[in-house]
Amino acid sequence: MTAQAAHQPIRLISRCLKPLEFISALLLVVIITMLFIGVVARYIFSVPIVWIDEVVSLSFLWLAMLGTAIAMHRNEHLRLSLFLEMMPKKIQGFVHALALVSIAAFLVALIHPAVIYAQEEWFVKSPALNIPNTYRVSALALGNLAMLGILVTYAAQTVSKRNLIGALIVVCGVAAACWLGSANLIDLGLYNILLFLVILVALCLIAGVPIAFCFGLGAISYLAFATTVPLMVVIGRMDEGMSSLILVSVPIFVLLGCVLDATGMGKAIVDFLASLLGHIKAGMSYVLLGSLFIVSGISGSKVSDMATIAPALFPEMKRRGHKPKEMIALLATGAAMADTVPPSIVLIVLGSVAGVSIAGLFQSGVVIAMVLLIALAILARWKARHEIMDQVKRASWTIIGRALLIAAPALVLPFLIRSAVGGGVATATEVSTIAVLYAMIIGQVLYGGLGWRKVYDMLVETAALSGAILLILGTASAMAWAITQSGVVQSLSHFLTTLPGGVVSFMIVTILIFLILGCLLEGLPAILILAPIMFPIARKLGIHDIHYSMVVVTAMNIGLMMPPIGIGFFVACRIGNTSPDEVMGAIWPYIMALIAGLVIIAAVPWLSTVAL
Repeated sequence: MTAQAAHQPIRLISRCLKPLEFISALLLVVIITMLFIGVVARYIFSVPIVWIDEVVSLSFLWLAMLGTAIAMHRNEHLRLSLFLEMMPKKIQGFVHALALVSIAAFLVALIHPAVIYAQEEWFVKSPALNIPNTYRVSALALGNLAMLGILVTYAAQTVSKRNLIGALIVVCGVAAACWLGSANLIDLGLYNILLFLVILVALCLIAGVPIAFCFGLGAISYLAFATTVPLMVVIGRMDEGMSSLILVSVPIFVLLGCVLDATGMGKAIVDFLASLLGHIKAGMSYVLLGSLFIVSGISGSKVSDMATIAPALFPEMKRRGHKPKEMIALLATGAAMADTVPPSIVLIVLGSVAGVSIAGLFQSGVVIAMVLLIALAILARWKARHEIMDQVKRASWTIIGRALLIAAPALVLPFLIRSAVGGGVATATEVSTIAVLYAMIIGQVLYGGLGWRKVYDMLVETAALSGAILLILGTASAMAWAITQSGVVQSLSHFLTTLPGGVVSFMIVTILIFLILGCLLEGLPAILILAPIMFPIARKLGIHDIHYSMVVVTAMNIGLMMPPIGIGFFVACRIGNTSPDEVMGAIWPYIMALIAGLVIIAAVPWLSTVAL
């Protein structure tokens, strides 16, 4: 097939997706507008508008599912590609076809249950608007259909027929064998958890199946072949996992990160810190860490943080003698450090899943990030002992003042977010709405402005990224439910609560589990799968929810940046345009600094609770 012919289906899909992209952008605007109207009505006029939450909930699920289709077309669903790239070229094509057919099998299996679920929800009316819930949950069926259409079109035109037919035979053969032997599988009891929710999920990860579909395949295979539970349960759990109003802040903070990057607000903060600290030894390293700390409090996105800061600082750091591998190592671990700084999307999701106060997590996260910041700064100072400072001059107070004046409107944002949510003045969702509107207005007036085309592109990009994140939440929720209902949680709880050493042993096990799963599953999926299991055990042992949350999130973030598997590590290398092989050796001292900070955080609960 010629290159031109291979691109034809992609262009066709792009044209077909234009209406979905427009609807997604419109839905995001509706959500932000409705939330802002609700905030104004509640806090200024003291007249809550009760139906706004229902409009937002309906729009949110449609945004999520349309976003999953857009993400499918853009190949933005999170996957682990390391193992696939390590395979011989001869079998990569077949394994890729196998992954595509597996995803298609999952989507096909869900369409009928999704339709039945929508039909049954017709009798459930919304309290305020009094409309059937079918209007909202139909998004699940249509979103799956859209993803399936995109997937089939792409696979039929870009994958060789030989590989596609071979993959179909393998997937259908395995499914038929499991169905014929389902009576024997049911008799295996808890071993089915190992077979479907561990081994099958791991094989899918290795094959390059996106993480959301790995969890979905594991859950639906377990329920279909090893239980008598109807598959509609998976749709119900996906609905519940994706529809929490707390999660509405996720796409809004993703959009905020896009605005921050597009307007140059993040660069203004970096320039101010550089004028203040750039003249001292290791000053640019401090600026990098400080910028990540502050900017993370605006965008809530590690990728956005790194993409904003690296281009602004790396040229000057190179001039001072910093090696590219050391800069990437500091960037990656600095991003891991900053992910507890509000408005961290991870903290919002954890609060939603584990039932922990988001305001408490936001307050504690700043202190915990400071502990890790100090650990990295000490190492950075030692690493910069031979830094070239010959032509570096202290910036004048005039330059510092001018940089502060430019950065001040951007610097207000993180303090607005932290104080409003941490002080209980407003919810994370309400604050995210105000923050994104503030950023757009300030960006338009003071930072060069945003064209309508750019705003539209950011809205569509936000829909795609949010859809990819929220689909993981949905399928992970289904998988977590399957694990919980199997009874394995009770056995695990008994084992962990009776470990010799009590709390200390449990904390060590927690750190090891989340370090490993942070490498493999990017973080959010690890929280979604394990939070419902681990938090009740922690509570039994008397561990404070906020303290345990900080240990979990910190360990997970460190795992995310750990080579050779950590996804965040490869993202940082790509942003810095440096070979992962070159950075791999340089990053370990920084990883060890973070682990030292993690041990301190785990051993001293006061650090996590002092700000409460």
